[in-house]
Amino acid sequence: MRNLDSENSGTPSSARRPRDSTARRTCVCCLGVAVCLVLPTLLHAQVDTASREARTTLNRSKDMTAVNAIDAPRTMPATRAQKEDVSIRPFRFTASDKALTDLRQRIKATRWPSKETVGDRSQGVQLEVMQNLARYWATNYDWRKVEAKLNSYPQFITNIDGLDIHFIHVRSKEKNALPLLVIHGWPGSIIEQLKLIDPLTNPTAFGGSASDAFDVVIPSMAGYGFSGQPTSPGWGAERMAHAFGVLMTRLGYTSYLAQGGDWGAIIADQMGVQAPPGLVAIHTNFPGAVPADVDQAAATAASAPAGLSAEEREAFDRIALFYKTNLAMYLEMGSRPQTLYGIEDSPIGLAAWLLDHDARSQELIARSFAGKEEGLTRDDILDNLTLFWLTNTAVSASRLYWENKLSFWSTKHVNIPVAVSSFPDEIYAAPRSWVEKAYPKLIYYNKLPKGGHFAAWEQPDLLTAELRAAFKPLRRTALGSR
Repeated sequence: MRNLDSENSGTPSSARRPRDSTARRTCVCCLGVAVCLVLPTLLHAQVDTASREARTTLNRSKDMTAVNAIDAPRTMPATRAQKEDVSIRPFRFTASDKALTDLRQRIKATRWPSKETVGDRSQGVQLEVMQNLARYWATNYDWRKVEAKLNSYPQFITNIDGLDIHFIHVRSKEKNALPLLVIHGWPGSIIEQLKLIDPLTNPTAFGGSASDAFDVVIPSMAGYGFSGQPTSPGWGAERMAHAFGVLMTRLGYTSYLAQGGDWGAIIADQMGVQAPPGLVAIHTNFPGAVPADVDQAAATAASAPAGLSAEEREAFDRIALFYKTNLAMYLEMGSRPQTLYGIEDSPIGLAAWLLDHDARSQELIARSFAGKEEGLTRDDILDNLTLFWLTNTAVSASRLYWENKLSFWSTKHVNIPVAVSSFPDEIYAAPRSWVEKAYPKLIYYNKLPKGGHFAAWEQPDLLTAELRAAFKPLRRTALGSR
């Protein structure tokens, strides 16, 4: 199953070539909710099969270079007769001191609004939360720590369908490690999955056995982080699912698994629908399992459908609450993402926009900046925010909602084996009754004692254990010995 020449590099030695310079770039994290049932004409994908230019050089301004590419931008071939570029280029990122200084200055120069007139988050992210975040971000936060962490792992860029796709690729030293594609979401990034890499690739150092090992591939979604920003429509979840299948094949894997949460779960589901060669099974911690009548009722503020169990009714109530209190920002991104100039120009504007997610996640984040860190630290949050800022990807990432034509919650008709982990503080905790109907080839289901929407980020130990348990049978059957 491994056709790679170098055991440690994670990419074929024939694909490597000397770089002229060291690369640089960055990103952040959260969810995205499709609202097809509410405004079906706003969330759509206009797939254009014409050639697309991949932008790999990102400058915040002419004066301040935050990101430089290691190669010239890659574009689609001018004619079909030209050979496709399948090279895999090593990548590293170093933010300039000038970019980091500018970031701190902008934070300190924030013009603050008046305090909200209510005692809760019903008007949005509260002023005290944002001022606590700004104080730490401008004075004590050190981007260089996570930058060093990122650069400690093998990173690469390859061009797929005309767009540069960035990815981390870490191969386990264990002989029969299973290849695993791990996909982030919005407003997430590869930062979200960093805590998973070592436990998955080196299980004996993290309470597991050699037989629990995975090779790990973590791509940046199109328009996010270090991947290229599409310059024409068409890069929705379906196209990314196809691109990530191409990526795994290009890396030499003939059998592999995929995992995702948030948009990563949507993309993993779409991979399950497309069933690319080599994909054996998927794992999701954000399953598309909500029955159509339940989703319709929740989206339109109607009464719950009759006959729901207590567990199903709780899930309905939480979905309905999300539609009622958190939908506005997703409608904006789904209809007018280009209008969000403010979040590209103001670090605090960016932070507030990305933090205004679901209620439980925002409460967790707010506590971290009030001195009560549980699962997520202040640095975790700011690592992700700073990556978005330095790569100038707030708007390009938001366009995924404009591209979308899928319901976020509903069944996608996946017909390959699926494993599901249900975390209690997720936007909705998926009942087994719904999951079994949504995924006819369900091979694993488990309800966890704690954790929320950002499982890989908040509870990496629990998610690692889930992946080990969920895919254990496949080591003996479908994937076999390598």
